[in-house]
Amino acid sequence: MLGTDVRIGEACALRWSAVDLEAGSLKIEATLVGVPGEGLAIQEFPKTTAGRRTIALPAFVVDLLQDRRRLLRPNAESQVAFPSPNGRLRDPHNTSTDLRRALDRAGFTWVTSHVVRKTVATRLDEAGLSARRIADHLGHNRPSLTQDVYMGRGLASPEAASALQRLR
Repeated sequence: MLGTDVRIGEACALRWSAVDLEAGSLKIEATLVGVPGEGLAIQEFPKTTAGRRTIALPAFVVDLLQDRRRLLRPNAESQVAFPSPNGRLRDPHNTSTDLRRALDRAGFTWVTSHVVRKTVATRLDEAGLSARRIADHLGHNRPSLTQDVYMGRGLASPEAASALQRLR
């Protein structure tokens, strides 16, 4: 998640057919949902209309996905990149619980999946991406939401100091 910023449901619904390891990208086309009386299902659209997107992958994520693909025995039923231990669809709620336990054991009790998304947004902002490009990466319809909720605030800005120095 830290290398892609996908939501848990998007990660659970990610099919290998949406991953292009040669191009270093993946398409977010769906999310995993619970259907009352039926169980888990892949919803063929993400949380928002802007959620349908293609994400460029950092090299370390491409390497991790290549290793994962080699180690997994693809399940003809789902063909998802992150199946449950028994090869079925992975429940986003169980995944969230597993993530919470792993973070707690590692001493990161304050980290949540939302903190991961905020961290990615802040890092992209620090790298100079526009709010529109960050919103597109996160799958947000409105850059204002990205700026108000996801991007870090109160960070020291060397650029601001330089601009003010020129006033001297």
